[in-house]
Amino acid sequence: MTKSKKELSQEQREEILKELQARFEKNMNRHQGLEWAKVQAKLETNADKLWSLYEMEATGGEPDVVGFDEKTGEYIFYDCSAESPKGRRSVCYDREALESRKQHKPENSAMDMAMAMGIDILTEEQYRELQNLGNFDSKTSSWVQTPDTIRKRGGAIFCDRRYDTVFVYHNGAESYYAGRGFRGMLRV
Repeated sequence: MTKSKKELSQEQREEILKELQARFEKNMNRHQGLEWAKVQAKLETNADKLWSLYEMEATGGEPDVVGFDEKTGEYIFYDCSAESPKGRRSVCYDREALESRKQHKPENSAMDMAMAMGIDILTEEQYRELQNLGNFDSKTSSWVQTPDTIRKRGGAIFCDRRYDTVFVYHNGAESYYAGRGFRGMLRV
């Protein structure tokens, strides 16, 4: 029997769990009052979510627990890498933007990559919440979910942190830069 593309080997499962636990224990300020054993138990029963976290890690996101939703019983993971994940940069916003480019197309779009990874791109509100946990994107920027009213006009929004302040900007959705990627969120 062949393994599906979204299935981790035992070695990969152990590797990602070990990495997540080390990051969890090193950054307790991000998830005060939460216990790793409970997070791990949840992860071990959600192979598809563990695969998504593995993908987040493989592309440089350094995912970590940033909260717990009491209503749904889900742990919330965000990409917590200091800069926008390296393996997710130089992408335009979405498929429509990618297809609209006539020349010099990027290899992918943020929304397509996120969907393939099984994660959501952070909203502006989530991005601001992340910034309360540390200083992120001081040299890079990250696409965030764009309201339909902006996207219908060809634009998309992104954020970064400069001068100890979170800034929200706009650009054509088809634009892409070596220093702009996206941060993801996953509920487990």
